[in-house]
Amino acid sequence: MDKLLSGDKLLSGRRLLVVEDEILVLMMIEDMLGDLGCESVTSAATIERALALIEAQVFDAAMLDMNLDGDDSHTVADALAKHGVPFIYSTGNNDRDMREGFSNRGVLRKPFSFDELTAKLDHLLAP
Repeated sequence: MDKLLSGDKLLSGRRLLVVEDEILVLMMIEDMLGDLGCESVTSAATIERALALIEAQVFDAAMLDMNLDGDDSHTVADALAKHGVPFIYSTGNNDRDMREGFSNRGVLRKPFSFDELTAKLDHLLAP
């Protein structure tokens, strides 16, 4: 967390995609990302919207809810990987329903703290 101690914000100049279908959780995440200096937070509540955004925009990183309105978000994970966008999962599920090839992704368990989010993003974006 040296970046934070030196006055630089972890996400300064970064553009993040947040794929989350719970509006209150999304608002909390957006506030946290803003506190970390994120330049742009784009959100999607559905798989279709997330896929369209991934095709149309460039993101430095993403946060991906494992379950979007009852559907797993595997197709979104595939699209992020195809475009080289590093991402972490967020989930309210107790078990890790990770499929092959994605088990090394960071997972934030909801509800998560600002410090937990910061640590996961710091690890994700480390050079």
